[in-house]
Amino acid sequence: MNSDYVSKFAFTLAEVLITIGIIGVIAAVTLPAVISNTQNKQLETGLKKSVSVIEQALNMYQAEYGNRISAGDIKNEQLKSILMKYMHVVKDCGYGFSDADKACIKNYGNGNQNNSTYYKNYNGTQSVDNGLFDEGQFILSDGSLILLQNSAQSHILYISVDVNGFNKKPNRLGHDLFMFQISDEGKLLPAGAEGADFHGDAAYCSRTSVNSMNGAGCTYKALSEPRYFKNLPK
Repeated sequence: MNSDYVSKFAFTLAEVLITIGIIGVIAAVTLPAVISNTQNKQLETGLKKSVSVIEQALNMYQAEYGNRISAGDIKNEQLKSILMKYMHVVKDCGYGFSDADKACIKNYGNGNQNNSTYYKNYNGTQSVDNGLFDEGQFILSDGSLILLQNSAQSHILYISVDVNGFNKKPNRLGHDLFMFQISDEGKLLPAGAEGADFHGDAAYCSRTSVNSMNGAGCTYKALSEPRYFKNLPK
């Protein structure tokens, strides 16, 4: 082949370097968005799966005993052993006081300053007090972490789930940590829904609120708004 013909259509070193530079700039601009979208999709999928797993456990309990678990019937700290029976548990974290497993969180009780290092609220402005997650925790086979609040006196049954486990970020309410509530009638309610706690107050699912429980009321929105996970605050 004629060498003049080859050289006429070959790229020069400068042209190659310019092309590589352009590709690098495009990748630098688009790659973070692609990674973020992938992570957010994983969180959305994890939340939907968690709802199914919890609902299945409640249904299995009803099938065995003929009635639903309800906030008015479950005594203090009973919820943990009940749910573990119907879920694929790979690690029992106890109540968090002394467990050394890094996939569990240490939980020292409501108001303790040692509780301030694990989860942040929805917009990352405050630490979340783990007093609402201190009555049992365990890890499922998919890596999700279940955290429980079980107070018979207050008729409170909260089931919270870190859908990607404590060892994976962002560890924030309304991002990968979501709260559910079992009502006195035995219904599983996403926090923030009508009839559930953290409903009707903008402070509990807000991009600007500095409430330490901001994000607690986001579970309902995460399940009902199609673009929820695309608009998470940074």
